[in-house]
Amino acid sequence: MATATGFTTKTIRYYEREGLLADPGRTGSGYREYTLADVERLGFIGKAKRLGLSLAEIKGILQVYERNEPTCEHVRSLVDEKLAYVDALLKDLSTFREEMSRLRQRTGRLVDCRPTGGGICGIVENSGFGGSEKALRLLQSSGRKA
Repeated sequence: MATATGFTTKTIRYYEREGLLADPGRTGSGYREYTLADVERLGFIGKAKRLGLSLAEIKGILQVYERNEPTCEHVRSLVDEKLAYVDALLKDLSTFREEMSRLRQRTGRLVDCRPTGGGICGIVENSGFGGSEKALRLLQSSGRKA
């Protein structure tokens, strides 16, 4: 199953425990026995994750599906929420970039601010930088240097 789907066995077992994937049947010797439907379900989970859906949201979609209810309206509302979040984040990132650009312009060619009374670095200490918290968290969590 791991080879067929690209998911690790640890991830597959986690999805089973979390109810995203049904417990598979077992062979006589105790090996897990997956079906084509299991492979397709993991494919759906992978695509949904790439769309930015959380495991809780994906589980919700699967629950709607299992109740034999239409899923598209539910998914559309999740996509609308993601779009609103992305729009707000882009606005925050734009504001963040503008503030960084203004800060960079104000610093000119400053090499060492200690002779003029700076502490560790006057650029940081005197920045008055607000920055968007959302944008700042995103940049910090992405592993990029800020």
